[in-house]
Amino acid sequence: MSLITYTDLCALVHQGVIENVKPEQINAASIDLTLADGYLYEADPGRDSSHVINLGAKETPAMRAHKGMLILNPGAFALASTEQVFNLPNDIAAIYVLKSSMARAGLNHLNAGYCDPGWHGSALTMEFHNTLRHHTLVMRPGDKCGQMYFFRGEAVPELASYAVRGQYNGDNGVQASKGVR
Repeated sequence: MSLITYTDLCALVHQGVIENVKPEQINAASIDLTLADGYLYEADPGRDSSHVINLGAKETPAMRAHKGMLILNPGAFALASTEQVFNLPNDIAAIYVLKSSMARAGLNHLNAGYCDPGWHGSALTMEFHNTLRHHTLVMRPGDKCGQMYFFRGEAVPELASYAVRGQYNGDNGVQASKGVR
């Protein structure tokens, strides 16, 4: 597998592999991503609800939707998505990472940013956590929210492609967990 760099990134944008990218978002070996409007915050389950989530039973936490600014109070967790839409062919994988300045400000992404070949028609959902104890973090729609690295390798067979096997294709916005399968 080899890292895809500037000239080939420009070609991928031109071909529609990555949609909604401005030329200034293309870096030497990554593409800057921007925050879409629409978030999911962890909801308070209330006194009568269980605080235990059985991941093996495909249970997921209760989430509530919100638009506008993404406001992360200390310790808060939210799901957010990119304005960019991805249509990865069967020979390209991608990895999402935070911009280092965001991490240095206390924002954490929870390491679920790998995108398999064949993932298509979808915005990327990111899992954000404010690791600070005393400061609230705020992001607005359109703000940079990280970057994506792309890798080209041998094409995977159609039956192994995320286009066939994945459960998060065609997600046009932020998507809560569909359960571990």
